[in-house]
Amino acid sequence: TPKMLTRKIKLWDINAHITCRLCNGYLIDATTVTECLHTFCRSCLVKYLEENNTCPTCRIVIHQSHPLQYIGHDRTMQDIVYKLVPGLQEAEMKKQREFYHKLGMEVPGDIKGEMCSTKQHLDSHRNGETKTDENSNKEASEEKQEEDNDYHRSDEQVSICLECNSSKLRGLKRKWIRCSAQATVLHLKKFIAKKLNLSSFNELDILCNEEILGKDHTLKFVVVTRWRFKKAPLLLHYRPKMDLL
Repeated sequence: TPKMLTRKIKLWDINAHITCRLCNGYLIDATTVTECLHTFCRSCLVKYLEENNTCPTCRIVIHQSHPLQYIGHDRTMQDIVYKLVPGLQEAEMKKQREFYHKLGMEVPGDIKGEMCSTKQHLDSHRNGETKTDENSNKEASEEKQEEDNDYHRSDEQVSICLECNSSKLRGLKRKWIRCSAQATVLHLKKFIAKKLNLSSFNELDILCNEEILGKDHTLKFVVVTRWRFKKAPLLLHYRPKMDLL
């Protein structure tokens, strides 16, 4: 029977699978070590890897000299955590808003967009605006279509300047781009390779502050770890791939 097939699981029983071993809190901006697939909060793991090159859980060596290049954002795990823990996502967004306001910085696009839509909704009620069901359905349909074609424009955005630092490659005609903070270095490699008509994106290295970036790094991760407190745009350089000994 349906009653027999339903099984309730307490959050306490799965806490060990959705918490960070470094801070013992629920995973925020979940990041996974590609070598062993153990997951931690991104900020916790980055801070830990500043002085270590092993996984905090199993102690396997991630990389002798560049461990930060072998970790990646785990969006699936983060979605699971937010769905399992009531109020966690809302609380984290509130903390982010307070953090940016405290530093006097502009609130990222996704948070700001949510605030604006809420404000518009409240303003329409204050002004006594009402809409017929037909108009509401029409607007809902248009909004749904716009969301389907959004291409991550509602994500937090990052402004980037892509400069070539090699005489073997030509510069981009349009080196200033703006894209989702969830885009990865691999996406940028594919973009540059397409623009330069290269046979493979694997022929490229992308650097920030003269340090080669791992292909799985998100742009948000790069900004937080390599461009913190610096003004936009994020300056990245590209060059032909160099084999490191």
